[in-house]
Amino acid sequence: MLYHFLYPLHTEFSVLTVFRFITFRTIYATITALVISFILGPWLIQKLSSLQIGQSIRKVGPESHFKKEGTPTMGGTLILLAIFLPTILWADLGNIYVWITLMVTVGFGVVGFIDDYRKVKMKNSEGLSARQKMFWLLLISFSAGVALFAYPPFQTVLVFPFFKGLRPDLGLFYIPFAMLVIVGAGNAVNLTDGLDGLAIGPMIIATGTYLLFAYLAGNARLAEYLQISSVQGAGELAVLCGAMVGAGLGFLWFNSYPAQVFMGDVGSLSLGGALGTIAVITKQEIVLVIVGGIFVMEALSVIFQVTSFRFYGKRIFRMAPIHHHFELKGWPEPKIIVRFWIISIILALVGLSTLKLR
Repeated sequence: MLYHFLYPLHTEFSVLTVFRFITFRTIYATITALVISFILGPWLIQKLSSLQIGQSIRKVGPESHFKKEGTPTMGGTLILLAIFLPTILWADLGNIYVWITLMVTVGFGVVGFIDDYRKVKMKNSEGLSARQKMFWLLLISFSAGVALFAYPPFQTVLVFPFFKGLRPDLGLFYIPFAMLVIVGAGNAVNLTDGLDGLAIGPMIIATGTYLLFAYLAGNARLAEYLQISSVQGAGELAVLCGAMVGAGLGFLWFNSYPAQVFMGDVGSLSLGGALGTIAVITKQEIVLVIVGGIFVMEALSVIFQVTSFRFYGKRIFRMAPIHHHFELKGWPEPKIIVRFWIISIILALVGLSTLKLR
């Protein structure tokens, strides 16, 4: 919004030329998201507490989690606000990629909000059924896939890291592929959100990495130099990524161990959906498996655990997702969280290395 109001005045006030630069607007989108989080965070936590919107703990979960019963949840609404408002304020609102990503972010957030609300209302850990939740997530991601497919400049090629010549065009099949990436990312982040700060830390790291990918993909000269896909307009997603980083840091302030508030599905689904959509638009879908490796590991641990128990009657892990396995092995919660953050940083560096290793 500021871009549209202030940049046209640069002919009269040269200092306003700065609004043209994505880097400048990204920095201030990050700061704006942080400020919103710090201002609204304490108020929201107090409001959630007064409304008795507290987390229900599964009775089959680790015993150490029982003390967290009643901690305010649905803090993801703060994340959503801290992403949406700065993006509207600092991004170029004529950019279709910004709107598609916001649509998925808010859409997934609404599904998560309804799921959280039902859990709070029923006073248990059961919200929307898996089928209901998946239906709405698939519908939202399908809308995003169709919108991208119908946008002529957007290419439906699949780019593989490390192999610059391997770029098959999926054509119409790109829509289900995009759905797989977006819904998969949303659910993987959702599964990771089980310890204080466990999901938001790797999310900040992954989003920071994709901020760079978006900026490079949107710059034709840099994209050509690095031999990555040039996506005209994708650079504007750096502003949205900046808002996500700021919102994540602001939320982590309150969600760090011991957490004052949990993000709930409204936060985890919206963040995962946003990250998946950005990966699709920047043509870094495969790299998301590396950069978001923590989320992938958490999701696979559940899949392997369920499959093994169903077909062989044996559990691979003491409990899934895998962070519970380490808890039951006696690792203190802060140690698990910090070690997962360290792994996320390493994975982000490996992901960034794909820019040169081609």
